[in-house]
Amino acid sequence: MSRPHDAHRAFFPFGNPFRTIFPKGSHQSLKIHALLFAFEQNLTEKFTKLMPEDVSDVLTLSWMRFAIQLLSDAHNDLRTFINELQLPVSQWDEKWIDVYLDSSAKLLDICIALSSRLSRLNQGQLLLQYVLHLVDMSTTAPPAQKLVQSRSYLQEWIELINSKSPKLDACPSIIKCLQGTLDLPKVKSSKGKALMRALYGVKAMTVFVCNVFTTTLSGCPKAFPDLNVSEEFVWYDAFTHLQAAVTEEIRRHCDTGSVSLFKEIESVKVCALRLQDMISSISCNSQPVQDEKTCMNHTEEETVPGKSSDFERQRLRDSVANLADGVQTLGHELDSLVKQTNEFFQLILTGRDALLCNLREHFLTPESSSLMQGFDC
Repeated sequence: MSRPHDAHRAFFPFGNPFRTIFPKGSHQSLKIHALLFAFEQNLTEKFTKLMPEDVSDVLTLSWMRFAIQLLSDAHNDLRTFINELQLPVSQWDEKWIDVYLDSSAKLLDICIALSSRLSRLNQGQLLLQYVLHLVDMSTTAPPAQKLVQSRSYLQEWIELINSKSPKLDACPSIIKCLQGTLDLPKVKSSKGKALMRALYGVKAMTVFVCNVFTTTLSGCPKAFPDLNVSEEFVWYDAFTHLQAAVTEEIRRHCDTGSVSLFKEIESVKVCALRLQDMISSISCNSQPVQDEKTCMNHTEEETVPGKSSDFERQRLRDSVANLADGVQTLGHELDSLVKQTNEFFQLILTGRDALLCNLREHFLTPESSSLMQGFDC
């Protein structure tokens, strides 16, 4: 999404950044220039696509799934770029390899923490499905005993989504370490400089997306840090525009003491609390349920119709229907996000294994193939 005051801005406001990277008159340099320009243009498009029409949509599971999908695409683009760059392992600086292996290991840790949390949320779907079974009103109104049971399971689900995850709580410090490696080291070769720029862009996107994901999923009240990137990149404007909007939205929630859970989860939570209150009133003669034993004095034959008006029965039916709709949407979005996160984990793991495979080949055969051919190992 472009800004109005940028309409007449030159495409390279500080001069063409590639002129400082590639010498003039070299056919090989022109080819590298074209490859890098195309790569950074694609990254710009990804940042632009991530900017939602309504910025509050960043707090949704559907936006997060889309962000992880685009992040996976960026990592695949990087793999293709390195393959086309034809930069053999023998020309990789040892520091580059160390940083990549360390960063990929940290990224796998973040994926494991996110997957663990999403798995817990998916387990909560079983509780919600059982609640819907207990309060099924398709034929007759549910007995008071089942209403009390459903209230207990709803409370268990609410406690589950509010629970803390030690693995997830450790992610901000891991992301901070990744952010600390975001730099452009001095490199002599044209291919090396191009590789560093491409890695820089993908790492910036990775840190940003992971930061949004972990902050929102954990409900972390800590300040959402800005990621400072160099203005020389083609994708700079698109990234800073996106980051500014997302940061403002998250900090707005932080000012209240916490970041809201994803909207799909919050919607189901609201329905669950309403149904709890309604059950407390109906199942115990319009008195709040203090404990399960109190209501167990009612026989299972005592159903809602005998204890509530037609209006109350309709309210209960509507509340159950709203919960069912929310559970269905939440289940679909959770499944999609879990799948996308797992695919991203496998992508990072494959890339890491490929590099290690190539390193082994390099030490065994001096005339090793290019780095990315190791993806076939």
